[in-house]
This record gives sequence, structure tokens and C-alpha cells, in this order.
Amino acid sequence: MTDSAGPPETSSAAASSPEAGQFWYYFDDDRWVWSDEVARIHGYCSADAVTPTTELLLEHKHPDHKWRMGELIDSVRRDRAAFSSHHRIIDTRGNDIPVHVIADTILNDARECIGTSGYYIVLSSEGRALRPLPINDERLEVLLTHRRHIEQAKGALQVVYHLDEDQAFDLLTWRSQETNTKVRDLAAVICERMASLTVSSDMRVEFDHLLLTAHEDTDFATRAETRSEEQ
Repeated sequence: MTDSAGPPETSSAAASSPEAGQFWYYFDDDRWVWSDEVARIHGYCSADAVTPTTELLLEHKHPDHKWRMGELIDSVRRDRAAFSSHHRIIDTRGNDIPVHVIADTILNDARECIGTSGYYIVLSSEGRALRPLPINDERLEVLLTHRRHIEQAKGALQVVYHLDEDQAFDLLTWRSQETNTKVRDLAAVICERMASLTVSSDMRVEFDHLLLTAHEDTDFATRAETRSEEQ
């Protein structure tokens, strides 16, 4: 949760990359604030060049996603909750851009939820990998010495956000840089807290089916290897 009633300073990592940017949304006055990066993702030259509103956000959503996103924003404001979404936007030049939006709640001094803040993260036009984000020299060391937690955290991100392996690692690394937290420490906390997450009964039923029928698809590895060789 974000314990701040106003937008914090944008970090240098986010400022250097238009592939990731911050936003803030305040429930009571239906007010959005964009960083320069989010404005550029939508096709504007800077945050000063646009006044973001809920109506403008929906205008930028892909037609296939506009209704769903309208419902999501309504529920976020009604329930005063954070949200996450994987959808497509159309920028001012007509480009179709897939994005992940992740957010947490904003609390005031009285610990009341007054809004939500988070990040737009741009995927490649193919939707297969995040565009390059700055990677520090620690990446190799972290992979070698803390592989277990990182692999578990990557797996969680892949399942929850429907990412591939590279997307999940870049998202984890980017979040590490945004918070000035080592990747290995961030992954360890994610793994520890995963156990407390609530899994719906419907999801358990679906996974039960997957677990009990996986043996019926024993040629999966062969097919995957064949696809890899063809690429």
C-alpha cells in the first residue's frame, strides 16, 4: 500500500524509459495523474500536454477492451480497491499497444483508502516480451545465487499476469529497480507472501483437473522441443 496522498517523485529508472510509467487515481473527485512516461505511452509529448480523465482513458482503450475496462474502473472506484489489468490501448497515432497495469491503494494519514497508484508496463507489439528495461550488473549474480526464489516468483507472475518467462523476469527486475530493492530480496518476499493469498474454489477445481489429466499429454515436451527448433 502507498502511504501517501500525493504522487511521489518519479524515479530515474522510470524517467529514462517510456516503456514504464506511473499513474495515480483519486476516487472522490475521479481524478487521474499521469507521469510523463504514461503520457508518452498514450502518444502525448508530456504529462503537461494532456489532462487525463476517465473518459479519455476509455477513449484510448482498444475497442475490444473498452467495455471491460469501463466496468473495472467503476468497480475500483465503488469498492475503493487497487486493480491490475492486461489490455490494449490505442495511442494518439493509432498504434495498438499491449500493456500490463498493476496498482496498489493510496492511504491518507488516517489510513483511509483514497485512491490507487501503480504502473503501466508496455509489452512488445507481439505481446511476447517486455521492451527492454534497464538491467543492472546484479542480474547474473542474482540468478546464480538465489535461483529458487526468483524462479518461484517468476512462476507466480507468469500465472497471475499470463506472462512468458522473459516478461516475468523483466517485470520482477524492473520493480526491483523502481523500489531500490534487490531482486533476490523482492523475490523472497513474494514467495513468502504467496502462501497467504486466497485461491478461489473455481481455480482449485480447474487446477485439480489439470493435475489429474496432465499425464494424458505426455508428448507435450516433444512438441515444445520441435517448436523451439523451428524458431
